[in-house]
Order: sequence, then structure tokens, then C-alpha cells
Amino acid sequence: MKFHVNRDVFSEAVSFVVKLLPQRNPQPILAGVLIEAGEGGLSLAAFDYEASARTTIEATVDEPGTILVHGRLLSEIASRLPNAPIQITVDEDGGILLSCGSARFTLASMPVQEYPAIPEVSGQSGLVPAEDFATAIAQVAFAASRDDVTPVLTGVQLEVTGTTLSLVATDRYRVALREIPWDGGSAAGDEPITALVPARTLQEVGKTFAHGGDIAIAFSGSGDREIIAFTAGNKTVTSLLIKGNFPPVRRLFPAQTEHHAVVNTAELAEAVRRVSLVLDRSAPLRFTFAGDSVSMDASGTEQARATESVDATLLGEDVTLGLNPQYLLESLGAVKSEFTRVTFTSSENANKLSPVLITPQTSVDKGGAESFKYLLQPNLLLR
Repeated sequence: MKFHVNRDVFSEAVSFVVKLLPQRNPQPILAGVLIEAGEGGLSLAAFDYEASARTTIEATVDEPGTILVHGRLLSEIASRLPNAPIQITVDEDGGILLSCGSARFTLASMPVQEYPAIPEVSGQSGLVPAEDFATAIAQVAFAASRDDVTPVLTGVQLEVTGTTLSLVATDRYRVALREIPWDGGSAAGDEPITALVPARTLQEVGKTFAHGGDIAIAFSGSGDREIIAFTAGNKTVTSLLIKGNFPPVRRLFPAQTEHHAVVNTAELAEAVRRVSLVLDRSAPLRFTFAGDSVSMDASGTEQARATESVDATLLGEDVTLGLNPQYLLESLGAVKSEFTRVTFTSSENANKLSPVLITPQTSVDKGGAESFKYLLQPNLLLR
């Protein structure tokens, strides 16, 4: 095997395929990157049985072949090579020789025959705008749980209905929902399609494909091997879906939203960051919405205390409640608008705190896009 390739192109390709691999893999063989050289150039792929990444790049192939080499080491080497073409050859003993300018590396090859087959996807698919999809992931994925005890909550639920793709995530204390356009083409069906995708994988997809024009999303497989594939340009990422029933959190969003306050997003976020500095870890921050302002009050164990208020426009009765400041800050970062509407919902259970609904607001008087919603459960305040 022997080929020549552009340094920057090769380095970017290797970096892409190793991003989804876990830092520590119980099976050493899965730490490898599979490189196939043929008439069409180079194909690079990585797979850990749950997620895979594959890309193709142009190269001058003198002798076709396939090698498996440690991915992260190769990525680190490629990113630090001098500005010159890369040549990779395989010697008679199977050793991998990499040269670039005056730099020379000898790498050990891994057994190709032991590497698992990269998943192939052939199923119902559609297109979404890459920028919209990346933004939607950033607005939703942070609300997924990081606790593996309940695997279904560590994923983001993707649901296709007609011409809309919705993304939903929850960790029991909050729910984030975003909808974007979906183009199913002539093969679009009437039946909804759902896929529960690991949030970590989806976040990498959002970062990688943010500027790729359109992203093709395909659903494939059955039983315990259902997978989803994301393709843009010459790159494809697949992910094994999480098995289980995602909770029906859509029904938690209220139908009536008359009792609310509108506040400047940046001003509220800055005030929350300042006041919460004195709070103990995981303690709620007290908010009082009254008249033309919202005031914040925080007390810490070191007898530290902070208060601050910002302008707000309140419609309805005054409200005092406790909110997790970090959860609120994450929602404010996701609304992507100058103003934020905080809606106070009602509950039939008088003994249970009602969640607040966070939505974008174009101006004090004008509502924003209905495509993003964030529901946050208040905390009990100690009297």
C-alpha cells in the first residue's frame, strides 16, 4: 500500500473520524482508524459499535490497500506535521511508514481482519438545513440527562411529522423542544418517525456539520440494531439508537400562556451570573416578579448575600419562586433573541409547583418564534 495526500486534508479527515471515539475503549481494536486506498482516493472510518464516522478524500494512490492504525496517535501526528505532502507506505513486515517533509514516523499496524464492519444505512431519509439543525441541537441537547441510570433520558428524541422535525430532551427537571423544517421528498410518509439519539453523538454532529448546506438524515435497521445516519458532503456519522420509551413530555407544555413577564435576555443572564456567585452548590435562586422589575435574592453559608433587579414587563399577578440558576442560564443562552418571555403556568395540583415556560420574544410587545420552548421546574424555597 502506498499513497500521497495533502497534509491539511488528511489531518482534517483523521480528526473528524476520531472525534466520536471514547477516550478509553475496553477493546483496543476499536481505537483504530480504518484507511482504505483505492481508485476513488482514500476512505477513513472509525467505529465503536455504537457510533461510526466515515469520510472520503482525494489522494494519489500508487498501490491500493487497507490499513488499521491507532486513531488518536495518527490524529496528533497529522496535526503537527510540516507544511508538505504526506506519503504513507506499508513495508513487507506490515509496518506503516509516514513521511512529510523531513519528518518520519513508523507506526504499528493493527489487525484489519478483527475490525468490525462499518454500518451501512439504507432507509427512509430526508433533508434538513445544516445551520438550523446545528442550532436546534445546541438549543436542546444540554437538557438531556448525564446520568446513565436512566439511558432514555441521556438521548435527544427526534420525531418527523409531515414537514417538521422536532428535537426534544429532558432530565426530569426541564424539557427543551425545538422544531425545524424537514424535507422528506417524494417518499415522505404519513406515519411519524422517531429516533432516540445519544446527546453526545448528536452534539458532535451539530458541531461538525454546522456549515454543510443540507444534511441528509436516514433511518435504518430494526430490533436492537436500529441506527440513524447523518450525511453532509463527503462525511457520514451513524449512531445506534437508544432503546426504550421516551417520556411523553410534550403534554407538559401549557396551552394557555397569559400570565407572563418579558425581560431583556442579556440583562437577566448577567444579573443571574452575578447574584448566584454567593449561592451554595445546587441551591435555588429566589426570583420575585413584581410591577416593572424582576429581583433576585441569594444567600450563602459564609453569610454572603446578593440582590439585584432588572427591568421587566409583567402581565398578571406578582410571582415569587426559586429556580436553578444554571438551568435558567442555559435556557437564556438557547432562546437566541433579545428578549425572553417567562410564562407562569398553572397546575391542577395545588400542592405541586407549576413549571415556568421560557420562550423567545422579539420585543417587549411582540412574541418570538414558536419553534423553541423550554420548560423549567421551580425549586422549593426555604422560608
